[in-house]
Amino acid sequence: MTLPNFLIIGAAKGGTTSLYYYLDQHPQVYMSPVKEPRFFALEDEDLNFCSPDELFVENSILDFGDYCQLFEGATNEVAIGEASPLYLYSTKAPSRIKHYIPDIKLIAILRDPVDRAYSSYMHYVREGYEQCSFAKALAVEEQRIHENWVYMWYYKRCGYYHEQIKRYLDTFDASQIKICLYDDLKANTPLFLQDIFSFLNVDSSFVPDLSVLNASGVPKSRLLYNFLDRGNPARTMLKVLPHDLRRAIAKPLRKWNLEKPTLPPEVGNDLRSVYRDDILKLQDLIDRDLSSWLLVS
Repeated sequence: MTLPNFLIIGAAKGGTTSLYYYLDQHPQVYMSPVKEPRFFALEDEDLNFCSPDELFVENSILDFGDYCQLFEGATNEVAIGEASPLYLYSTKAPSRIKHYIPDIKLIAILRDPVDRAYSSYMHYVREGYEQCSFAKALAVEEQRIHENWVYMWYYKRCGYYHEQIKRYLDTFDASQIKICLYDDLKANTPLFLQDIFSFLNVDSSFVPDLSVLNASGVPKSRLLYNFLDRGNPARTMLKVLPHDLRRAIAKPLRKWNLEKPTLPPEVGNDLRSVYRDDILKLQDLIDRDLSSWLLVS
C-alpha cells in the first residue's frame, strides 16, 4: 500500500493548481491523478451540501481504499503527493493526516486574503454559479455557512489563516511544514519551485513548463466559454486534432474571452480592516512580513 509523503494543503485560489501541475512534470514526483481528493477532510462524511456546484461531491474521495488506489501508479518516484486546498481550512484534516501519515511533509501557499476572497468569488461567477455582487455575497456568507454550502463559497471565512496554520503547527513538527506566499510564487516562479523541490528532496535544477494554466476572469461570451471549457459534442469532435494544435487554438481564444473586473475599492478596504488583526497574528506566527496585505486602496 502506497500513501503520499507530501500534501499541498492550500490555500484555495492561492496557486495550488499551478503548483500541482509544475510538480506533476517533475520526473521524481508522482501526483495523484485526481487533483483534489479531499480525503483527509471528508473521510466517511455525508456530503449533503446545499450549494449548486455538484462537481465538488462527485470529485471527492471518502473511502480509504479508494484513496490508496490513487497512488498505485507510483513507481520509483522520490516524492508522492496530492493537492487538496480544503485541508488548510478543515478542522478535521490535521489530526486525520497525523493518524495516517505522521511523517508527512506539508506545503501551504498563503495569498493576500482579500485578493484570495475575490478570486474565489470570481471563480464561481465565471462558472455561472454566483449571482450576487461581491458585497452581497459577503453579506450572505453566514447564511450560506448555516445552510451547509461548500467551503469555497466562504469567501471571507477561508481567509483567516492564523488559526488554520496554527492547527498544523500544533499537530506537526515545524520542519514538516513549508509555508509559502503566493506573492513569491508570482514574483519568481523558478526560484519558488527550486525551494519547493529542495523541501521535497528532489532535483531542484529541474525546470517545468511554466505556461499559465488557469486563465481568470469573467467570460465575454458564455457560449464560447462553455465550448472551450465544458464537455460538449462539438468539443469532443475536435479531439481528432493533435493536442498541441488544440492548445494553440484554444489558449488565445480563452485569453480574449475573459475580462477581469476589478475589486470595488470600498468593499476591499472594508474586508481588509476585518482581516487586520488576523494578518498581524499570522505575521508573528510565521515570521514573515505581511505589511503589503494591510495596505488600503
